[in-house]
Amino acid sequence: MTTVTYQFIDYDIKDSVGILMLNRPEKLNSFTAVMLEEIAAALGEAAGDAKVRAVLLSGNGRAFGAGQDLSERDVKPGDPPPDLGESLDKRYNPIVRQIRGMDKPVICAVNGVAAGAAANVALACDLVLAARSARFIQPFVRLGLVPDAGGTWSLPRLVGRARSLGLAMLGGDLSAEQAEQWGMIWKCIDDDALMDEAHTLARTLATQPTVGLGLIKKAINESHGNTLDQQLDLERDLQRRACQTEDYSEGVNAFLEKRKPAFKGR
Repeated sequence: MTTVTYQFIDYDIKDSVGILMLNRPEKLNSFTAVMLEEIAAALGEAAGDAKVRAVLLSGNGRAFGAGQDLSERDVKPGDPPPDLGESLDKRYNPIVRQIRGMDKPVICAVNGVAAGAAANVALACDLVLAARSARFIQPFVRLGLVPDAGGTWSLPRLVGRARSLGLAMLGGDLSAEQAEQWGMIWKCIDDDALMDEAHTLARTLATQPTVGLGLIKKAINESHGNTLDQQLDLERDLQRRACQTEDYSEGVNAFLEKRKPAFKGR
């Protein structure tokens, strides 16, 4: 059990899964500075805890997240414009880097609308499940802004240039079903089954060879910027690390003994 008390998120550990729930349901889980700091703290806690072998991110209430709480962005006539770059540097970008760089699988269950930065935080996760009623929205253009929180990096890699530009320039909604068809998310699930399936997936991953999962994640993440030769070398180096783990030995022995492996995550 975690000993830290948070104001705008819930974080708990169950069955070796770190469960992080966005918890401003009355505001559709829109982000504030404090909430973002709490998310970063919980992700750091999960990353550094050997007992946590997978992370599940979702939201309480009827939305996953409505993006930035614009009440923190209110600019009165005569006020200097806000420095949104500083906000990204200090609060949003570290969270995206934590998710992408964590050497454990991060699952996201999008339980409702995911708009703006919330959508892009979700897309930074390794496996994204979404309720059938969920929608993904890139509304930045409506404010004259650019998709952020990694959106302009994730979207082209997930759905290609044409669809990324359409989502970003038109600012429309994309249904969970369409997101699945486009390959933007892993799976679209009926609303009433979403959290059960997400927890089952997270628990399953938490019983797998954690080091190996982290190395798979690293290999896939780095492949986008590598040539074939670079990727072949990376696979060689990661495989050297993987075969030195206890879980590799256990996997081989379990196969030879025709039994289910009991991975320890090391």
